[in-house]
Amino acid sequence: MKIVIALASSSGQLSGVQRHAINLAHCLISRPEVTEVHLVAAPWQESFVRDSAPCCDKRFHLHTAPIGNSALSRNWWFYSHLPRLAAQLDADIVHLAYPVPVRRGAFHCKTVVTLHDLYPYDIPENFGFPKVLFNRAVLQQCLRRADAIACVSRCTLSRLKTLNPRLAKKAAVIYNSVAPHAEQGAEIPPPVWNGHPFLLCVAQHRRNKNILLVLQVFECLLQSRQIPEGAQLFIVGIEGPETPAIKKFIARSGLAERVVLLNGISDSELQWCYRNCSLVLAPSIVEGFGLPVAEALLAGCRVVCSDIAAFRELGGLHCYYVPLGPQQVEAFTNAVCVALRDPVPKPLHPPQFSTPFIAEAYLRLYRSLLPAPANSSSANDIQVPSAAERQCLL
Repeated sequence: MKIVIALASSSGQLSGVQRHAINLAHCLISRPEVTEVHLVAAPWQESFVRDSAPCCDKRFHLHTAPIGNSALSRNWWFYSHLPRLAAQLDADIVHLAYPVPVRRGAFHCKTVVTLHDLYPYDIPENFGFPKVLFNRAVLQQCLRRADAIACVSRCTLSRLKTLNPRLAKKAAVIYNSVAPHAEQGAEIPPPVWNGHPFLLCVAQHRRNKNILLVLQVFECLLQSRQIPEGAQLFIVGIEGPETPAIKKFIARSGLAERVVLLNGISDSELQWCYRNCSLVLAPSIVEGFGLPVAEALLAGCRVVCSDIAAFRELGGLHCYYVPLGPQQVEAFTNAVCVALRDPVPKPLHPPQFSTPFIAEAYLRLYRSLLPAPANSSSANDIQVPSAAERQCLL
């Protein structure tokens, strides 16, 4: 089976969508029936993708899409050029790492899109007006024309059912792969660490991540002397629409020496942060999956997060959940104090996030789209899931 994973996006740093595509490549390469994996990135992504992707496997191929870093250029490439590239590579499946324009009749093979969230509808502030209208149009067009939709959580599938029950009929739930970091010895601290304890928030500077609440809670903890005097707050994530407000709050509150904004750090530095922080804060307003929460639990972190459906689905009984509302600063502050008094938890290893589990789930989905002769040499060996089964491959 030959798979093309289309990753090219505006981001020049490793973030959630990019990590999903790279982890997907790792999962697929782990299976012998996958003969080729072609990962297509933008020119400005090539360096970090090459560092993180399974380049040591001869079945893996990294391609650079000849596109400009503008929304028009990227979307036009997906619409007009990706089908030709898929044909040249003789792909069996084209997997879109996130919703992009799809010219369905131009593809000779089946297409799958990963649906991470419904942010254009759930939190339009992430995009602004009128850009959000364009994002909604692209999302709807892609979901209609893709042959299958891989939702990263049951929460996301539930939102899709609410938005469009018809589209949900061709959707399956397949969690993001969250494999434990393999080379713990290679983990290194970021150079800004001053040796003192620190809290960690891993989030892009977007409205749904609620970073201003993180800052308010940290300020309250310092003022009430409930964390050590030299404690820091690391906020790891790509800058975005909320960056000016975040920097303004830091300057106004006199927290410049305590709050560190990090972006573009390596995976080894991020893993070090998880394994050495006092606690992870995740007060998101809405999420489709919540990769930092999953990664934190796998690393053995205390996690204080907002009480939203996606985090409940991932964290189960292992997180400290706080409802969002009028008293949220006080509530989060109290939850942090409780969590810091409790023992550090052991790392979790949920099987549903593992490479073997995710690889099998995706291969089942791909096989359900392919003609029987392409699935196996023997038709008796094939078990194609029904429409109902595809609603949740997990």
